[in-house]
Amino acid sequence: MVSYPPANVADMSDTPAPLRIIRGDATSPQAAGPKIIAHVCNDRGGWGKGFVLALSKRWTEPERDYRTWHRERARNGFGLGAVRLVRVKADTWVANMVGQHGTRRGSGGPLVRYEAIAACLRTVADHALELGATVHMPRIGCGLAGGKWERVEPLVREALCARGVAVTVYDAD
Repeated sequence: MVSYPPANVADMSDTPAPLRIIRGDATSPQAAGPKIIAHVCNDRGGWGKGFVLALSKRWTEPERDYRTWHRERARNGFGLGAVRLVRVKADTWVANMVGQHGTRRGSGGPLVRYEAIAACLRTVADHALELGATVHMPRIGCGLAGGKWERVEPLVREALCARGVAVTVYDAD
């Protein structure tokens, strides 16, 4: 598990990497080699709706780590914009990205925090470059968090693809 940006990670390429959108299950990445599954978590410690259910069905480690990270937040950097990588297989990590404020929508608008997602994606890019990994995700921030893909996609392209990290986005069947 890694909770900080790796030091001195250089960009792999001056050529943007592809962003593919396919039908499928983001918890079962369709790629060879190292993989990071990125998803958005809230900043309140809630884990029980949306994409996290699919993660928990496949692996116990991401939820366990997230709950411990939140419980010990006073001394570990948990908060909007933070990321923790949790290894779930020899070549696969889950990136718990804190990019949602709260758990209930109200008159305050969507829960998504685009600036936090952007910060998380930059950290994930550092890890992906260090690991030589591709990144896989659902349409992050666009489910329970209430975000718009038209706002998230440019963040993904800028933070990951522009640095040479290939990304696959999965639309559930």
